[in-house]
Amino acid sequence: MIPGLNLSSVNEFFIVGFENLHNFRVAFFIVLFLIYTATLAGNLLIILLVSTTPCLQTPMYIFLSQLSLSDIILTSTICPNTLLVIFNDGSTISKVGCVTQSVTFSMSMVTECLLLTVMSYDRYVAICKPMRYVTTINFTFFLQLIAFCWASGSLATILATILILDLDFCGSNIVVNHFFCDYGPLLQLSCSDTSLLETVIIIISTLETTIETGFIFSTYVCIVRSILKISTTTGKEKAFSTCSSHLIVVCMCFGSLFAIYVSPSGKKTSTMNKILSLLYTVVTPLLNPIIYSLKNQEIRITIKKRFNKLSQILT
Repeated sequence: MIPGLNLSSVNEFFIVGFENLHNFRVAFFIVLFLIYTATLAGNLLIILLVSTTPCLQTPMYIFLSQLSLSDIILTSTICPNTLLVIFNDGSTISKVGCVTQSVTFSMSMVTECLLLTVMSYDRYVAICKPMRYVTTINFTFFLQLIAFCWASGSLATILATILILDLDFCGSNIVVNHFFCDYGPLLQLSCSDTSLLETVIIIISTLETTIETGFIFSTYVCIVRSILKISTTTGKEKAFSTCSSHLIVVCMCFGSLFAIYVSPSGKKTSTMNKILSLLYTVVTPLLNPIIYSLKNQEIRITIKKRFNKLSQILT
């Protein structure tokens, strides 16, 4: 029996999670647990390397460490409770806990998108205006950019939080057909008028993704033009390599967000929504440190040195 069905005013939800897993439930739990563990390890490694290695304490790598921090917050907001949902074949969560999860997830997601946007500007200045890089991306300015990303991520969710807390959930509308408390499933369950909140979410998500992708696209147009002007093949390859990791992450992140939040929702089933949500809440935070580690020579060299030093100590 699903708890709370007889309540006239709902203060607790039942998260369905992934239905019809049957014999695959244990295997799925183990895979998700391993992915979560690897995500934490990979992103914590990036943060540790950047904070303890002098040659990596540059704006580009500090932005990367902030991206890793955002990934940790995002995946830690979703994965532990999702593991509980899978293990118990569904799980209850309080209304406050549900709203907190939704807001924290949204804050980290908005912050991550903004960090990717300012990272494109960092690459633009480094490649298109290298002589001005030190004066343009100075210590004070890039700290202001980081503060702007985190503050904007928090402010963007304040209005939505106020509106969500004002929603009423009544009768038997407590079953969340998702694996976490996303905005969409909550709006479907509310017995209040959700038109204002839906409008706010659509406006914020559409404006944010459109402006950010437009800005990133324009910076990369300038970057590609500058790279094509480089006379040597080695110079071109080096310039492209500094941008390729960032561009791959941007495509994964914004592509999944466009697919689930900006594209027409009527064309997607609940199963498709869950699969797309898994992509940006579980898979992308895992791939980010892997992509940057594999494609960035300085990080690879630093990791190799640290492991060699560790092996010498152990032996």
